[in-house]
Amino acid sequence: MAFNKMWYTVALGLLLPFSYAHTDFFTSIGHMTDLINTEKDLVVSLKDYIKAEESKLEQIKKWAEKLDQLTDTATKDPEGFLGHPVNAFKLMKRLNTEWGELESLVLKDMSDGFISNMTIQRQFFPNDEDQTGAAKALLRLQDTYNLDTDTLSRGNLPGVKHKSFLTAEDCFELGKIAYTEADYYHTELWMEQALKQLDEGEVSSADKAYILDYLSYAVYQQGDLGKAMMLTKRLLELDPEHQRANGNMKYFEYIMAKEKEANKSSTDSEDQMEQETEVKKKDYLPERRKYEMLCRGEGLKMTPRRQKRLFCRYYDGNRNPRYILGPVKQEDEWDKPRIVRFLDIISDEEIETVKELAKPRLRRATISNPITGALETAHYRISKSAWLSGYESPVVSRINTRIQDLTGLDVSTAEELQVANYGVGGQYEPHFDFARANEPDAFKELGTGNRIATWLFYMSDVSAGGATVFPEVGASVWPKKGTAVFWYNLFPSGEGDYSTRHAACPVLVGNKWGKYHSRCSHCQQTTWRSGALLVGCLGFLFALHFMVE
Repeated sequence: MAFNKMWYTVALGLLLPFSYAHTDFFTSIGHMTDLINTEKDLVVSLKDYIKAEESKLEQIKKWAEKLDQLTDTATKDPEGFLGHPVNAFKLMKRLNTEWGELESLVLKDMSDGFISNMTIQRQFFPNDEDQTGAAKALLRLQDTYNLDTDTLSRGNLPGVKHKSFLTAEDCFELGKIAYTEADYYHTELWMEQALKQLDEGEVSSADKAYILDYLSYAVYQQGDLGKAMMLTKRLLELDPEHQRANGNMKYFEYIMAKEKEANKSSTDSEDQMEQETEVKKKDYLPERRKYEMLCRGEGLKMTPRRQKRLFCRYYDGNRNPRYILGPVKQEDEWDKPRIVRFLDIISDEEIETVKELAKPRLRRATISNPITGALETAHYRISKSAWLSGYESPVVSRINTRIQDLTGLDVSTAEELQVANYGVGGQYEPHFDFARANEPDAFKELGTGNRIATWLFYMSDVSAGGATVFPEVGASVWPKKGTAVFWYNLFPSGEGDYSTRHAACPVLVGNKWGKYHSRCSHCQQTTWRSGALLVGCLGFLFALHFMVE
């Protein structure tokens, strides 16, 4: 029997649109989109492998069916069957040749192409840091937007286009990552969610005993001894010989007995002190809590009297010749500090050009060390950045000119445009754009003076989250594609305006890009006195920071 030749080919060179390995995938949705294409190509490669295996098995099946029928006939009358010389010849041929060919076919490894593909692509895969970073992002989104674990696990988020859910195993993994960070609060939340989904009948490889082991310890670490004992008892019902659970139960019982003795000696005055402390905790709103409330749209509301002072207008850049006949639309977002928004200020085509230029250069965003001035990464800024010069593209040059015309600030002494793309749950926690008096070297590596103002372009609409918020004054500015917002960071005296402390809220659903630009020199001081603007962006964000020496 002659077996058909099978060809199994895989296009190895088409899997990645970039020629180098990226790091910190979780810090940029823009780079994560490349992974979608990589995974799609790997699925195609896997399906090709499956087809090759199916074709191989089909040939073996046909051979077996043919020989099954033939041997049934031959075994009923062996001598009569072999009395036919052709049958005798074919028997010799089959056993000497064709069974050997069948053996080769059975032993043939059809996975070579797929494994080669995997080997090539593995160097570009996310690593443990990416997985941990993405997990922490989910926990951050949960806290910022007050999402309960069940809502997040079932993917019930506002504005989603492609709904997805977390399995019990996924919840268990989130709980473990929180546990390794000694974050017992989130460990408890996600281990309980994993347990709940298993109790509801979800089929999973996650083991209840493992979940209860983590859960009981996390609960104990948070001081709930009674619940820890209850969970440990449940664990022992599943596995009576569980060594650690048995040891923990004895320890919990010992601690419980000591606490009962200690409680007898507690006084009413101590109880009163605890109540007063609790009241103080409730009254005290730290910046983080203010920030999260603003991200959820729960910030301070302007009084009607203040709202009446906010206007919308057509703005010609202080009689700039380019805008006298075609002024731009401008509206007030906030009064103190004054934050203005420009509408329809950047086109879709310009947005796409900026993104295309920036994407290949995106690297993990850095912050300026307030002491040394050195640029370094920080856990509170989750994004990637790239820098663009006006000479690289007519589009970038045109945008620079537009901002100069509308702000009155000279771009000739500006640093390059900084384009930022935020990752999963990407954020930039409350910060100042200007350097404080105790940070003389804040912009040392940039070779510039202090930042006068900030300009932010919003380059996409965001389904949920993604606001720019000002915790000191309670302002929230929400992204709207094609617009830009502007505010001054410094007073005319050169002193910093501390009310401009702001933050970029994590995007709950969607993608966020930005672009930043800095300007410096004494020329800007003159322009400042004549009234300048600075603007920034969100969505595909790009921003300008105007500098002064």
